[in-house]
Amino acid sequence: MSEEFEVAANKTLERIKKYGVDIVIMKSKSPSCGYENIYDGTFTGNLIKGNGRTVDCLLKNGIKIISY
Repeated sequence: MSEEFEVAANKTLERIKKYGVDIVIMKSKSPSCGYENIYDGTFTGNLIKGNGRTVDCLLKNGIKIISY
């Protein structure tokens, strides 16, 4: 599954760059889109500190994140 997350993150970044977006709104706690706290993947509702794969990719490329 990790490879699919990476592919999706890179495709998201491509589109964001294509349209000149510099800030995005992402779903909180998601393993892909979460910002600062994400579910640990055990389906128990346990949160861990960290960012989802897509959020990490976007932050590394200077995109600002808003989490809801």
